[in-house]
This record gives sequence, C-alpha cells and structure tokens, in this order.
Amino acid sequence: MFLEERQAKILEILTINGKVLVKELAEMFNVTEDSIRKDLAALEVAGQLRRTYGGAVTIKEKLQMTEAQRRRINSVDAKRKIAAAAVKIISPNDLIFLDTSTISIAIAEILEKKDAPYKIITNMVDVLVMLARNPHINIIFAGGQINKSRDGFCDGLNLEFMAKFRPDISFIGVVGVDVKKNSLTSYDIDSGIHKAKILSISKNSYIMAESGKFGVEANYKFATLENVRGIITETKIDDENFKALQDLNLEIILPEIRD
Repeated sequence: MFLEERQAKILEILTINGKVLVKELAEMFNVTEDSIRKDLAALEVAGQLRRTYGGAVTIKEKLQMTEAQRRRINSVDAKRKIAAAAVKIISPNDLIFLDTSTISIAIAEILEKKDAPYKIITNMVDVLVMLARNPHINIIFAGGQINKSRDGFCDGLNLEFMAKFRPDISFIGVVGVDVKKNSLTSYDIDSGIHKAKILSISKNSYIMAESGKFGVEANYKFATLENVRGIITETKIDDENFKALQDLNLEIILPEIRD
C-alpha cells in the first residue's frame, strides 16, 4: 500500500470513528507505530486532524479543503502512470499547460527532477510550488481568485490572463468521460468553463482520465471529444470505447507495459 493510500484510509477511519489510535493503526496496516506517528504528523500539518496522546481526533475544517485533500490521495498509482505517459509526449520546446488536476501534481513530480528547460504555465498552486524549485524550468503562473476545492484559479481574471496564451499542449483533468454520449464533464461549473476555454486556445489538448472515469457523467458538460486530440489513461480501454474513440480520430495514450 502506498503511503498516500494508507493516509487516505486513516482519514476514512477517522471520519467514521472520530478518533484513531496509533497502536490499532499499526496493527491494521502491519507497519511500525513510528510509521503511523509520521502519518499522523503529516496529516496534522495538512490540517486534516489533531494529534493527541496515543492517536488523533478529528478537527472542524471547511469542506472544500477536505475535498482537495481527498482528490490528491485517491487513485495514486493510476495517476502516476498517466503522468509518466503524459511526460513522454512533451519536449522543452513546447509551452505546456497543466490544469488544476491531481494528475498535474504527478506530472510536476516527474518534471521537478529533470534538468531540461521545460516551459510550463499552470493555474494550480501545488504545481507552481513544486516546479519553482527547479531552476531549469520556466514557469508562468496564472492567478486570480482562488478556488480552494481545486487548489487553483479558474475565475474570470484567470481566463482573461490565459486568453493571451496559445499552449502547444494542454493536459486537462476530468470527472467523467462518456464516449457513448460524447461528453467530457465536471462537477465544478467554474472549473468546467475554464477547461473549455483552455481547450479553445490550445494547439493540442489531452484529457487525463483514470479508467474508472470512463462511462461517468457529472453534472456539467464542458466539451465533447472532438474538442481534444487524445486521451491518456492508465490501462487498456474496453473494445467498444476503444473503437468509438478511434472513429473520432483520437489518440489513445497508455503507459509503457513492462513484462
């Protein structure tokens, strides 16, 4: 189990019970009590809980902050595979836009370790913080009024700023990809409007979607599949959806499979 997944499970238990004990968690996850203490310390720094003697308890916090944390630690392995596949199709000569998506964080984790002079524009705070550490990367930050549930900016001020740019490649997160209904959807209306604008100004756009998002339809449709060049996912798509995407002339990008 990945560190992020264990911490996510700890938060689930905490939500149900209101408190957790170090000893019980160590036995449950078959790790040392010291490992659990480090997990609780990291979650306390992130504002997710309050440590007590022998464990931790819940704290009152705004819903949008818990949502941002939940998105960050969900489907970690799939997001890393998608990020690795995305990085393979970019070059230092491209201007790359990274959307307010937790997969964008996974992409930033890869780029942060590279020496190449990548050119990145983003509206996500975490991506800015990570890539600003790399002196080789030229990063442009698109600000505005923060949307805390997205850890970034997708308001009118941000759209006005982004309208001046023409990214070579944009990587866009999504809540749902319904191939049969030809829809790309989001729950957040402001975020959906922002994604649609990015698609319209980009030379090439790729949707980043874990396999579990196929067949899902959220409340706000921000684009159709014809608006993108391709889709990046972590595993083979079923035959029906694969053929439908091919009929639309979309690229289907998967991570490399190693024996």
